[in-house]
Amino acid sequence: MAIADTGTTTVEHAVQKAGSYRWVIVGLLFAATAINYVDRQMIGVLKPTLQKDLGWTEVDFAGIVFWFQAAYAIGYIGFGRIVDRIGARAGYSIAFVIWTVAHMMHGAVHTVTQFALVRAGLGVGEAGNFPAGIKAVTEWFPAKERAFAVGLFNAGANVGAIITPLVVPALTLAYGWRAAFVVTGAVSLLWLVAWVTIYRRPREQSRVSAAELAWIESDPADPTTPIPWAKLARVRETWAYALGKFCIDPIWWFFLFWLPGYLGTRYGLDLKTFGPPLVAIYLLSDIGSIAGGWASSRMMKAGKSVNYARKMTMLACAVAVTPVFFAQYFDNLWVAVLVIGIATAAHQAFSANLYTLPSDLFPRAAVGSVVGIGGTVGAVGGMIFSLYVGQVLDRIGSYTPIFIVAGSAYFVALAIVHVLSPKLQPVSQS
Repeated sequence: MAIADTGTTTVEHAVQKAGSYRWVIVGLLFAATAINYVDRQMIGVLKPTLQKDLGWTEVDFAGIVFWFQAAYAIGYIGFGRIVDRIGARAGYSIAFVIWTVAHMMHGAVHTVTQFALVRAGLGVGEAGNFPAGIKAVTEWFPAKERAFAVGLFNAGANVGAIITPLVVPALTLAYGWRAAFVVTGAVSLLWLVAWVTIYRRPREQSRVSAAELAWIESDPADPTTPIPWAKLARVRETWAYALGKFCIDPIWWFFLFWLPGYLGTRYGLDLKTFGPPLVAIYLLSDIGSIAGGWASSRMMKAGKSVNYARKMTMLACAVAVTPVFFAQYFDNLWVAVLVIGIATAAHQAFSANLYTLPSDLFPRAAVGSVVGIGGTVGAVGGMIFSLYVGQVLDRIGSYTPIFIVAGSAYFVALAIVHVLSPKLQPVSQS
């Protein structure tokens, strides 16, 4: 059901009076994303411990990350299609079970090959998080709120990254790293119960008022039949999103997996002491994730076009990342933490807007597939960058070349988006 512009203000007031159940859905997505990142980041936090216990080199570690990302690439495009066909509720449930089982199995492995195998299982399952999450946002939110909603649930990534260095070292010191994997996986199963119990499409959820349902459905109706991959692959806007992901996803992977080791190497921190710096960095990231979605949504509500709001926000983020060029040259730990934290915050703000492009540009039936294609391309970029990082650190032992790439990637990503989709106009459905 479409609602004319003259009635939008009336619907907004009605929604405020009737309640906002859609934000409960965001809360569930936020919690799942936090769990996803606890499970994902544990290997980064435990990297010094695992290297010492299992005798890994930097190349060994890069290889394990590589296979996680390879499986993630395959899983991402697969789950993008799955959630378009069976919906967010069932698709998310399947993904969650796969990644949680694989996560708990980390506690039983010993060799580099075994670790690579369970990381690959984790990658397949975790790949379903964002296709299903963005599909859920597309089902529950009108276009003008989606970037903010994505920014909110994407902030769960940073909360997960904050929880990990606070909880995992304590579990590891008390019970060992194997038990840490098992315990964190078992506790997270509570989320699955909540998701299956609560999540329904808006028209199937009795707690959604008529006014809120009208607001959710205030965008023009679009097709419900999934669009073939072959057709999506011929659309420039698909590649605007996917190549943007190719540029920026590897930078986030680097921060997630190598930052604890960097702090240990550069500033002499260990399992007991790198918690506060990591918490500070990811608190800043959380702020960035929410602020990035809020900024573009605010511009759109003020009358700016989607094209202006998304791209101006992403340009500001690209500028904010550039001081990370010099991160390795700061002798003071907390100055380095501030610079890296601003860079990760800018990444999350940039990412919140990039993640919203599929729902801006494509009908709802294609959103999961486009997100899946982009996630796969981004993971391929991460695979390449992981091998680069491993070789750089083993051969020259300097993070400077890596930080230079990190500081440049966002300008390249924005340039690609602008060239391939100069006006961010919705894709023709013909």
